[in-house]
Amino acid sequence: MKKGLRVLLMLLLALAVAVAAVGCGGQKPAGESKSGANTASGGQDQNQKMKVAFVYVGPVGDAGWSWAHDQGRKYLAEKLPWVETTYMENVPEGADAERVLTELAEQGNKIIFATSFGYMDYVINVAKKYPNVIFMHCSGYKTAENVGTYFGAMEEARYLSGMVAGKMTKKNVLGFVAAHPIPEVIRGINAFTLGARSVNPNVKVKVVWTNTWYDPAAEKQAALSLLDAGADVIAQHQDTPGPQQAAQERGAYGIGYDSDMSQFAPNATLTSPVWNWGPYYVKIVEAVKNGTWKPEQYYGTMKDGIVDLAPFNKMVPQDVRDLVEKKKQEIIDGKFFVFQGPIKDQSGKIRVQEGQKMSQEDILGFNWFVEGVEGEIPK
Repeated sequence: MKKGLRVLLMLLLALAVAVAAVGCGGQKPAGESKSGANTASGGQDQNQKMKVAFVYVGPVGDAGWSWAHDQGRKYLAEKLPWVETTYMENVPEGADAERVLTELAEQGNKIIFATSFGYMDYVINVAKKYPNVIFMHCSGYKTAENVGTYFGAMEEARYLSGMVAGKMTKKNVLGFVAAHPIPEVIRGINAFTLGARSVNPNVKVKVVWTNTWYDPAAEKQAALSLLDAGADVIAQHQDTPGPQQAAQERGAYGIGYDSDMSQFAPNATLTSPVWNWGPYYVKIVEAVKNGTWKPEQYYGTMKDGIVDLAPFNKMVPQDVRDLVEKKKQEIIDGKFFVFQGPIKDQSGKIRVQEGQKMSQEDILGFNWFVEGVEGEIPK
């Protein structure tokens, strides 16, 4: 009987303890994050992955700009297993961009990389509504407390690719299929021209505008028109290999862009100025997690590794390779600066005096062509 009573008392005690535990509800288990934790300031829950989103203006399979950024996203996911990435492709540079950015912020992404110039004002608008989200805008110039910008000195690789084109042309006429008349594109055309004329002063660069980033048919047609106008090397600023394929069809040479485009035109593409975004994306995400991120305007260089030149095609002679590699090392060592005078504009007027370097502000705001460019900048 005593044994039975003792068992009953033990059951009642266990029940009382259970009830007491329920009465203390609301306390979170160790390690669970508190609601509203500011992960943008380093408050990331160690048991959950940090969500990072990317917005692309073209498809990830464009073999160009968006593809290069997506390679950076994949690199980020590989290097930082505590990160969960997502992306939205084919997002127009218009009001739809604001909708997409808002949706990604609402979905809990703590960092959003907007990778096209035309997203700039929409990034700023959405960032005001989501102060705990970090926005990084590629190629823009507007910042805020939670908005930074990033880009790279692609003019360095452009200059080197111009040297290759200037050495390989037989007609002294180069064609450039240009995207939109913004400083970024103008800067690239100018650097390419300066590089070409540094090794071949007789070179002319003809420019045709497409007002597109991704339109394979239109870009290929623009290249064909330049070939019809006498060009025997085609350079470009778009995201598709269409201009390179046009060059190959006509037995001409090409200079790709964004990624190594030789796989699409192996008998034409001599080299390509390329982007390497991965290490930078890792750096930014780690800085946000560690609470050391600041809204800076990053402009990486060839020394940083964010821009480079793709491997030379076997058609490029060794002496040309050696010449370009030597200049590349001078750029990396800080012994050569692309936009250093004397530099003349199309009219022959000296815009940058001998020994002087263009300011970063002037480089980012380029609105004139250098001597040797044939074409106009649309208003």
